[in-house]
Amino acid sequence: MMLSILVSSLLASPAAAQQIGTFTPEVHPPITYQTCTRYSGCTTQQGSITLDANYRYLHTASGQTCNPAGFNKTICPDADTCAETCALDGADYAGTYGVTTNGSALSLVFGNGGARVYLLDDTDNYVNFHVMNHEFTFDVDVSNVPCAYNGALYFSEMPPDGGLSATNAAGAAYGTGYCDSQCPTGINFVNGTTNVDGTLGSCCNEMDLWEANSLSTQLTPHPCNVTGEFICTGAECGDLCDPAGCEFNPFRMGNESFYGPGADDIVDTTKVMTVVTQFLTDNSGTLSSIKRFYVQDGKVIPNSMVTLAGLPEVNSITSDYCTAKMAVLDDSTAFNVHGGLEQMGQSLSRGAVLVISLWDDLSGGMTWLDGLAGDASQPGTLRGPCTAANVTSDQAASVTFSNIRVGEINSTFSQVHFGQCGGQFYEGPNLCAEPFECVFSNPYYSQCL
Repeated sequence: MMLSILVSSLLASPAAAQQIGTFTPEVHPPITYQTCTRYSGCTTQQGSITLDANYRYLHTASGQTCNPAGFNKTICPDADTCAETCALDGADYAGTYGVTTNGSALSLVFGNGGARVYLLDDTDNYVNFHVMNHEFTFDVDVSNVPCAYNGALYFSEMPPDGGLSATNAAGAAYGTGYCDSQCPTGINFVNGTTNVDGTLGSCCNEMDLWEANSLSTQLTPHPCNVTGEFICTGAECGDLCDPAGCEFNPFRMGNESFYGPGADDIVDTTKVMTVVTQFLTDNSGTLSSIKRFYVQDGKVIPNSMVTLAGLPEVNSITSDYCTAKMAVLDDSTAFNVHGGLEQMGQSLSRGAVLVISLWDDLSGGMTWLDGLAGDASQPGTLRGPCTAANVTSDQAASVTFSNIRVGEINSTFSQVHFGQCGGQFYEGPNLCAEPFECVFSNPYYSQCL
């Protein structure tokens, strides 16, 4: 998968091995992220960003493109020949892909088909996050993400080394090893093998922390009946995962003024927001709830409340919520068939790689996220306010994610001056924004003073 060093070195390489090229030096844009505890605060970690292998220049030693639109069958008549002949190059992050970093911030500007990137640690492996009974937090600016675009941030149970092996010299440093709950067959190299005919799918558990534009957002676990990256073929690829997942979309669930670009919306997408996702467990350590908070303009905003038949009001993803939603909205039962929250929790316990992307669907629109997806007379088919009239081919789009933090529950976001920071039955942040400290008042109330 990597660019040729020399013709002789390519020809001498082992069969089906992914090649590393040198036409463009691979320089990973640096970025910081933080790990946090409730009582010690947050510690800054040094990381970097790498571009997914599928987006990279794949070519011969002479510079001939190996896959201009699908693999060139003259160059790549079979997997072994393609791997011996073609190599994956470094990336011009800012110039070609619109990917830049600044401190803790990552910006993606749409162009050349968008981009998908991963967070690397200081050893050039993917950061392997463990979030069970923890929370994951980031800031995001979606003000320039219009209808039919998706600025996404999610977890994938990819191999932390990108599948580095005797047949994959590229590894995480060059963005290999991608998999998700759609079992995509369009991955160029799968488990060290060139996917020349597109017959191999790459499946794994996926936790969508953030799929959003400025009009709509959703939070979605996607369980699979597999461990780690699983390579599938044919009909098998359709039976391993839940590609739809159990999503929580405030607009679809009835609150059309919770999230959007205006002062009347509870979460205003014209401004930067902090997004907090908590993965809560029961006494047995099983994932029991995925909870969401927003922080904006100094206020902690709980997720939108939902009422479903037979359930009290809820604002988090639980097994009861998913089962009730399937029945009320006639959603697929695949979530429970593939293990539901328990399976999602088992995957997250093993660790997950952070994936960040910006992509579009201007042909059919991203109606599953932001518009009418189905018969308008049926409940739950309206996912957001976008229509075909809102989608034009000349739109610009960009998204910025920053201040990525992971840590103990209520350790990654802070309360403002005079805000509550503790007490029995209190579920908000325990930290106070500087220079304030959390002062005990009584067993039911502590305050930032």
